Amino acid sequence: MASLAFGNHVTKQELEFGDFPKSFGTLKIFFISDIHRRRIADSIVSEAKGYADIVIIGGDLMEKGVPLDRVKSNIEKLRTIGPVYFVWGNNDYESNYRDLDAMLLDMKVKILDNTAVKFESAEGEKVALLGVDDAGLKKDRLDFALMDAERGCFTILASHNPKIIDKIKPEDGISFLLSGHTHGGQIRIFGLGPYKKGGIDTVGGVVRLISNGYGTTGVPLRLGVRPESHLITLKHGREEKKS
Repeated sequence: MASLAFGNHVTKQELEFGDFPKSFGTLKIFFISDIHRRRIADSIVSEAKGYADIVIIGGDLMEKGVPLDRVKSNIEKLRTIGPVYFVWGNNDYESNYRDLDAMLLDMKVKILDNTAVKFESAEGEKVALLGVDDAGLKKDRLDFALMDAERGCFTILASHNPKIIDKIKPEDGISFLLSGHTHGGQIRIFGLGPYKKGGIDTVGGVVRLISNGYGTTGVPLRLGVRPESHLITLKHGREEKKS
């Protein structure tokens, strides 16, 4: 259980969307969520370097008792992969989150706290990346993030808590949701756990990825569900491909 908890598996996933702009070719994302107390292994950073265009941290970058120096070291590693974007998770608020906020800003990490950023191809097509604050703590304002984005472009939403799916309306135009929080149940006995294993599903027309997460909460143990980070390739197409 202890050795499983400290594994360094990178899940590779290719997803095709009919509304993804062709002029982008692909958008490659390194996604990592629920780091908690862990130190990010050099092996997964090496696997993502030269592959990913951007890095998205899906919340719970830390928890109470984690020194900021450890968080800083993790961020320094992630920055070698590409530009880093971050959304807040519930455990990020357990310590002095203002110090974390200041450190992330100083390290040029873009915090998506109910806001959005846009990427534009040479042909002028756009992809919007939205991020909401933690929905479990009722800090999320998807409406603000949507107002900050440009309508009519391919839209990705990052939310620590996957339950944000219940607030997404068809007219919001969100195609892809990245989330974590559940740890895949973390400890599954006879295949059963408090949450289902992470994976990809489609809810209300939105493709949702729920990560098993990289770290652990409560006890540093896992059973029946391995930790993971993700290398995700988005491209134009008719059907999503999962691996």
